[in-house]
Amino acid sequence: MAAIRASMAQNAAVVLTIAGPFPILATNCNSTEGVFGKKQSRVDPESVRVTFDDVAGIDEVEAEINEIVDFLKDPEKDRRLGARAPKGVLLSGAPGTGKTLLARATAGEAKVPFFSASASEFIEMIVGVGASRVRELFAEARKVAPAIIFIDEIDTIGRTRGGARAFGGHDEREQTLNQILTEMDGFSGSEGVVVLAATNRPDVLDPALLRPGRFDRQIMVHPPDHKGRVAILKVHTRSVPLASDVDLDSLASATPGMTGADLANLVNEAALLAARHRNEAVHQRDLLEALEKVQLGTARNVVIPEAERRRTAYHEAGHALLGMIQPGADPVRKVSIVPRGRALGVTLSTPESDRYGYDAGYLRGRIIGALGGMAAEQEVFNVVTTGSESDLETVSRIARSMVGRWGMSERVGRRSVLPSDGEPRMAGVSDALLDTVDEEVRRITEECYADACRLLREHRDKLDAIVGELLAHESLDEAEIYAAAGIAHKAAQPTDAPGAPMTTAASGPR
Repeated sequence: MAAIRASMAQNAAVVLTIAGPFPILATNCNSTEGVFGKKQSRVDPESVRVTFDDVAGIDEVEAEINEIVDFLKDPEKDRRLGARAPKGVLLSGAPGTGKTLLARATAGEAKVPFFSASASEFIEMIVGVGASRVRELFAEARKVAPAIIFIDEIDTIGRTRGGARAFGGHDEREQTLNQILTEMDGFSGSEGVVVLAATNRPDVLDPALLRPGRFDRQIMVHPPDHKGRVAILKVHTRSVPLASDVDLDSLASATPGMTGADLANLVNEAALLAARHRNEAVHQRDLLEALEKVQLGTARNVVIPEAERRRTAYHEAGHALLGMIQPGADPVRKVSIVPRGRALGVTLSTPESDRYGYDAGYLRGRIIGALGGMAAEQEVFNVVTTGSESDLETVSRIARSMVGRWGMSERVGRRSVLPSDGEPRMAGVSDALLDTVDEEVRRITEECYADACRLLREHRDKLDAIVGELLAHESLDEAEIYAAAGIAHKAAQPTDAPGAPMTTAASGPR
């Protein structure tokens, strides 16, 4: 037992990060909460403090979070009007969209202490340790209020209670969550303590955590649009010497769907490439090469038999040609038969501008384009190879969503049959209806494959011309592809419905 107590005292610690020129708060807990152990505290150096000047691409989120900053700076302004600041703000969004950075920037703008903890730090095997840590965290924040408490990945402890992994409501996870709920209920609104939390799974959070009076405000942090990506690239290239040929606007156009973290990684990869080439500054070719590496994978030095190389060229040319001749299709940006990652060749297509919604015609075009590689191999060599694995995965995913989620099948009707998560039968979907979904998916796929084969037969001369250029140069950029096929490049017409941009990279392992 003595050994267990010693281990608990050594390991049960929460790290509190206090941003700014504030005293380090460090105390020893040797009372009845000895399981908490000795705390470790540290202060962020001034050099790593961030403000809203370091956050770009999410202006609408900044506008909402600015109310929190105003309250922390001048709480009396709101109190005079009888207003109460939100007790908690939940930041939800995809990984890499800048939720943690936004929380740190909020503290930096308000110039208040910033207590940071990951939700997983509260969880231990011994029941009660997490609740103890929560009490200590909130107590320390109240001492130096106004302050911000930031809990990252709150879904770790904030999942809906009463699930399969709960044991009578007394497991460590539920006790920790209950303590957070109790602490937030204890706020009168005058303490000046605001709780920020981040998650990419808001759908699994306990309803008690999201009710007004706890997390009063939920803010979605979306991937940036074109304007936002330009702003983010400018932020991440502040300390990077750029050559005169760098065009961040065109780079942003080539990166739809990328998050702030993706763009930061892209700039870093370009700087590493420039250093490897012993350049004094980062050039546009470094940024494009880095983008190619990030989107398509690292090139492999392998020797491929000439027959397989030619078949790969036809496969990729099939994707590219169908992408160029279909009305409304996304422009083809690059075609390569240089092996990258698990693929022997890659075709990249991205929209002219961000797309936010898709109609049935566009989605069928995506399916036809994805089947272009298999159709080209069938038409030219009369074979089916393993190179279409990822293409078929893409086709099946789009077709099933069209039929089972987006109401694009007359037989299934205007209803959602396939849930995004879980077993459809548990939602009351019958086996007969699921069989109908499968039949419709097969019908759409077969019709699109027949269209792909027909189009390649009708434009065989263009297909052969692209293959000839690919075999000679291995990689073709956008202008070279259209020139090889003899097709005038026309900008795609984007839709204006809400949704998320899509980037297509075709061809799987061979």
